[in-house]
Amino acid sequence: MTYITLTIGLLIGSFLNVCIYRIPKEESIAYPPSHCPKCNNQLKPLDLVPLFSYLLNKGKCRYCRETISLQYPIVEFLNGIIYLLLYFKFGLNILFVKYGVLASLLIVISFIDYELKIIPDECNLFGIIISGAFIIFHNFNYTGLKESLLGLLLGGGIFLIIAILTGAMGGGDIKLMGVLGFAFGWKLILLITLLSFVIGAIVSIILLLLKLKNRKDAIAFGPFISVATLITIFYGTEIISWYMSILFG
Repeated sequence: MTYITLTIGLLIGSFLNVCIYRIPKEESIAYPPSHCPKCNNQLKPLDLVPLFSYLLNKGKCRYCRETISLQYPIVEFLNGIIYLLLYFKFGLNILFVKYGVLASLLIVISFIDYELKIIPDECNLFGIIISGAFIIFHNFNYTGLKESLLGLLLGGGIFLIIAILTGAMGGGDIKLMGVLGFAFGWKLILLITLLSFVIGAIVSIILLLLKLKNRKDAIAFGPFISVATLITIFYGTEIISWYMSILFG
């Protein structure tokens, strides 16, 4: 089952590359079929095997020999590894499906935000629909719904206040935190918020010290939120328990 899970993750990762490329351009993710963005040749099945096709063609299009971005195998690899880790953590159950879908969505958001400094509304809309579906169809109860709604208000509200006071957050970040608050509830969205700022601060300091960025450069915050969310998925309960044990002995 391990290899099947990894294969599914890699295949979905290949589709995520289509989403990353087309969603910001407001193009259909289903039509036309996958093609080289440089020469427009439609890709054959041999060109679409995750990781293998990139290595086989030495990172170049088989038709025009233009260089293919390293993003493609990275996204495929990331999604495959995350699915594998989710399988080891949760097994094959509803939580695996929920977190797998959210993780794939966060990969799409992170790469788009890193490149273009935007988080498309389509991504956040998909996230809220998926989160709502899991709430309704997985042990639905009013207590859980209330926690999700409170999480939505807290997640989006905290970032909205920060945006108003500092102007440092974009609308996409605010909406994404609302979506994640709806998906995880109020306790975990507070942890995601804290972790995202800690990760963002550490990365920003490193970039400044290495002189890769200066203080006036905009840095996409979506990737920090995504990493914080993945940490929360795998270790959120343990982190909160550890913190509470320190706080209350």
